[in-house]
Parts: sequence; structure tokens; C-alpha cells
Amino acid sequence: MKKRVWLVLGLFGALPAMGTLTLEEALTAAHESNPDVQAALHRVEQANAMLQQAQSGWYPQVSLSAGYTRTDNPPQAFFMNLNQRQASLEEDFNQPDDTQNIRGTVGLKMLLADGGVRALAQKMSRMQQQARTALLAAARNELTFAVTEAYYQTLQAGAFVAVQEETIGSVEENLRVAKARFEAGSAIQTDVLNLEVQLADARENLIRAKNRQRLSLAALNTAIGKDLASTLDLAVPPKGEDLVPPPAGIHLAALDQRPELLGALAQLKAADMNVQRARRSRLPKLQAFGSLDWDSEDAGNFEDSYLAGVVAEWDAFTGFRKDAESAEAKSRAAEARAGYESLRNQLILDLRNAHFNAQEAWERLDVARRSVASAEEALRITRQRYEQGAAEITELLNAQVGLTTTRTRSAAAHYDYRIATANLERALGRPFAEPQ
Repeated sequence: MKKRVWLVLGLFGALPAMGTLTLEEALTAAHESNPDVQAALHRVEQANAMLQQAQSGWYPQVSLSAGYTRTDNPPQAFFMNLNQRQASLEEDFNQPDDTQNIRGTVGLKMLLADGGVRALAQKMSRMQQQARTALLAAARNELTFAVTEAYYQTLQAGAFVAVQEETIGSVEENLRVAKARFEAGSAIQTDVLNLEVQLADARENLIRAKNRQRLSLAALNTAIGKDLASTLDLAVPPKGEDLVPPPAGIHLAALDQRPELLGALAQLKAADMNVQRARRSRLPKLQAFGSLDWDSEDAGNFEDSYLAGVVAEWDAFTGFRKDAESAEAKSRAAEARAGYESLRNQLILDLRNAHFNAQEAWERLDVARRSVASAEEALRITRQRYEQGAAEITELLNAQVGLTTTRTRSAAAHYDYRIATANLERALGRPFAEPQ
């Protein structure tokens, strides 16, 4: 009997941890293999590449080309000979021979001024980089909570299994007493039948509890990203003396460090910059260009030449496309601003809910701590009274149901509070740390 009781208590913290997979190890494995985090990491890499693309606008663009041309077209043949330094006035320009040319070219272009569009594009890319880095932190924060929740739910399900196994043992003891009294003629057969029905219910509840344990374990391995955990190797946390009550109040200023909000703020800044970019794109652009050419008729004795210049361009009329781009940019900025405010309101509600739930879970835990011992004592006394003929079978049945319910609530409250604490840390934007 005592052995079964200690088994139940051990499954939600009374005994030293016998498992091998700690919560910290599960979190480490999840952050290394979870596909959602891996996808967020790749999005950060994409943002880094986009920033490099934006920075490339400050560098000259160099191109290399080579080609072979053959023609008897008079103007083209003349200019080929001219580039090869072989043109002669004695030739008949109207009836040239087949002329060929081999040309190699090094081209260069560089944007000198664009009204600040490049600088804004670079700043926008940097904001997108910050936004995706923040979203990676948010994904890690959510994953930390998901793994923590699944880990404790699996342990909680194991505690429920142990409660039902203890209940079966306790009902079997009650049934033994009832049968002994029935055989002695001091109890009626319905006492035995009622306890047999209660035993069947307990066994059915054990089947449900074991299935819930399997489902919880599957959810844990899914959160980790691979089949790493089993019901036999999860480390059980301390009994609960390490737990402290949640803070009496919360400060909404903590939300300013929530990664989701930091990411939305970076996207909002990028949208505002895009409004400026659309406006500055109307300004003239100044670009330098140049090329070095080598021409030869037979891939020998190349003659070189160069071309260099500066060109200014201004889109005087684009069919109102620039106006539409500005209107779109302003609308996107307004959308981003509204989205930021909406997200902040949602996070405020999320934080308040997490705080209220943590307070409720703590109060439930405090009540549960005091109720198990009372229920155990009530069953012990009722069983003795029934064995002596001083209590009815209904009292024994009710005492047994009361103890099972109380133990289940106690196990639930213990892990619910750990989950609620992790959820509050998530809502504050801080990774959950396993209690030491």
C-alpha cells in the first residue's frame, strides 16, 4: 500500500528524478532540430542576403564580354575595319569583302546620385533583417514554451496513470475487506458488487490515462522535432518546494522587449522608409559609364579603344506610375502602423491572461497541497469503520472517489502551475528557465 502511494507522489515530484532526459536537454534538441526554428533561421539568412544586395548599389558594376562578327554589310564592315585600324579610302565601300571582327570588352557602370534611394533601400533591408531576427527570437520563445508545456503534460499524464494504478490497488483492498465481511455474514452481496463496479471503472480510467500519456509523448516529440523522448526517460522535477508564487502585478513596459513587437516595429520603420523611397525616386539620377574594347580580324594584333561618359536621367512622365507607387507605399505604412497597434493590444491581453492563469494555478496548487493528506486519512478511517461495520458501503465508495479525485487534482495542479509559469515567461518575451 505505502509503496503505491510513494509511486504516485514520485510521479509528480516527491521522489528523486530517475529519468535521463531533462527539460533543458529537450529544449536544446528542439532548438537544433525543430523545423519551424530552422525555417526562421533561413528567413534570417534571406534577410542578410537582401541587405548585401542593397549594399551592392554603392559599388561599380563591371561586365566582361567577347564576341565574333562576320558581315558584308557596308556600314558595319567599314566600322569593323575602322576599329581594327585597317580602313582605307582606296576600297570600294559599297561592295566590301566579307569582313570579320573579334571583340573583347570590359564595361563599367556606376550610379553616382539617385536622390538617396540607395541609402533608403539599404536602411529598409537592415530593418527587415532586424524584423526577421526578432521573429526568429519569437519562434524560439514559442518553441521553448511548446516543449516545456508538452514535457510537463507528459509527466502530468504519467502522474494520472500512477493515480489510477494506486486507485486500483486501493479498490482491490476495499473489495477484499467487503468479501471478507460478506463471507462472515456481516455485509450484503451488493457491497461486493458495488466495489467490483468501482474496480472496473478504475481499470477503464487507467486505460484512458495511458492513452493520454501516449498522446502527450507524441506531442512532445513533435515539438522537439524528432522522436527523442520516451515515458521512461523523462526527468521528474522537484516536488514543488522550489516553486514560488507569481508576481503580484505585471508591468506592460515589459512588452517593449517582446520579440514579436520588436519585429513589427522594425517592419513599421521599413514601411515609413519606403514612403520616402517612393518620393525620392522622382528625382533625377546621375550615372557614369565606360568601356574598354579590343578589336581584331584574326585574334592577333588587337587594337584597343575606350568610351567613357556621364548621363543624367529624369523620368519626366511615367503614366502616373510614380503617383501610384507613392500611394501604395503610404497605404502599406498605414497598414503596418495599424498592425503594430493591433499586435500590441493582443500582446497586452496575452500577458494579462498568462498572469491571471498563473495566479489561478498557484491558488489551485496551494489548495491541492493541503487536500491530499486529508483525503487519505478520510479513506483510512472510513475503511476501518466499514471493516468494523460502523460505516455503509456508500461512505467507503465516496471516500475512495474523493481520494482519487484529490490526487488527480494535486498532480494536475502541480504541473499546471509549472506550465502557467512557463507561459507567463513566454508572454513576457523571456525564454523559460527550468527551476534548479
